[in-house]
Amino acid sequence: MSSFDVIVIGGGAAGCMAALSAAASGVSVLLMERNSKIGRKLYITGKGRCNVTNRCSVQECLSNIPHNARFLTSAMTRFPPEEAVAFFEGLGVPLKTERGSRVFPQSDRAADVIDALLRALRKSRVELVQDRASALEIQDGAVTGVTGEKGRHYACRAVILATGGVSYPGTGSTGDGYALARSAGHTIQPPKGSLVPWEAAGCAELQGLSLKNVELTVRDSRKKVLFREQGELLFTHFGLSGPLVLSASAHTRDFEKERYTAVIDLKPALDEETLDRRLVRELTEGANRDLRHVVETMEPRSLVPVLLERAGLTGGEKANAVTRAQRRSLLEGIKGLTFPITGPRPVEEAIVTAGGVTVREVSPGDMASKKTRGLYLAGELLDVDAYTGGFNLQIAWATGRAAGLGAGAFCREERCAYEV
Repeated sequence: MSSFDVIVIGGGAAGCMAALSAAASGVSVLLMERNSKIGRKLYITGKGRCNVTNRCSVQECLSNIPHNARFLTSAMTRFPPEEAVAFFEGLGVPLKTERGSRVFPQSDRAADVIDALLRALRKSRVELVQDRASALEIQDGAVTGVTGEKGRHYACRAVILATGGVSYPGTGSTGDGYALARSAGHTIQPPKGSLVPWEAAGCAELQGLSLKNVELTVRDSRKKVLFREQGELLFTHFGLSGPLVLSASAHTRDFEKERYTAVIDLKPALDEETLDRRLVRELTEGANRDLRHVVETMEPRSLVPVLLERAGLTGGEKANAVTRAQRRSLLEGIKGLTFPITGPRPVEEAIVTAGGVTVREVSPGDMASKKTRGLYLAGELLDVDAYTGGFNLQIAWATGRAAGLGAGAFCREERCAYEV
């Protein structure tokens, strides 16, 4: 049986940071990862570029965490975004800041971040083993070790669970940590997709159409605006996706009780009066042309039949025959193309998982379990998640560091008590 001070289960962002932080405390660390390589999910973050963090203040970061942000205040304050930037640059990864204060490697390669973490783990003498944790070994309310998938036993003083959620299961995030945490007495909030595409009615005929510089507004059944932002979105065979939709999806989580509507302003830079003047000009200049051809000068061709149908027009009308009321209907469609959202895509397609271990059962300062002595939890396994922009990885770094330092301190105290 192998014996370590700390065993970290999960070689993702939070797990790697936890292992490095624990090792820096001067304790022996084993990192268990079921995949042949660490950081599988990091490879696909930021479209393969790895949005490391967001260069903003702690308060700004917390304001981008819609659920249980208060729980993260301590960990985020101790390891704010500026510390994350310094940490990775200290590992030899030059960073750059882009729109929205998003931070990426200068190389635009997620692999550079993963390679730097792997070098740091080896330099810190963290032992890596490819094995899947099947059970926590617990005696008298304290964790004593981990059993691997093939029956191998690993003894330890502390365990850090950093197995992630259930999104992108191909990267290894299959929900293993929920069962392990539950076996240690923890309550699991049902996992749901966060930053996930929507299924929406009336989108199939627009499949493949990508729109840039549009404004997306999301309203609930009471017409309350839940989200409004400009950017890019994509029509798919099932509904809506793209950066705007992923950001907005964090505001639409109660499909069991609520109905949501997506409203797209195709010309957000033009108010209605200005857009109407442009419509009049286009109709006048193309007076003898079919209406569909006039509208195609303003909107993507595949979108034109949808706009015309919703305005009660065929497109075969001559531009000079369009009435003021018909022009108004067309304008309303351009400024407010509406799609009922029928639900989110499966959680497996989400970028991150909402839900997980109930945070009231975890100490916010060091991520220690309040249920089992010597157990710590970090990252996406916890019931916390954020909007897009590097905030979810910042949560992983901050909670991973807190858990690693906490577990390291715990093991040193245990050693002293044993020696006495």
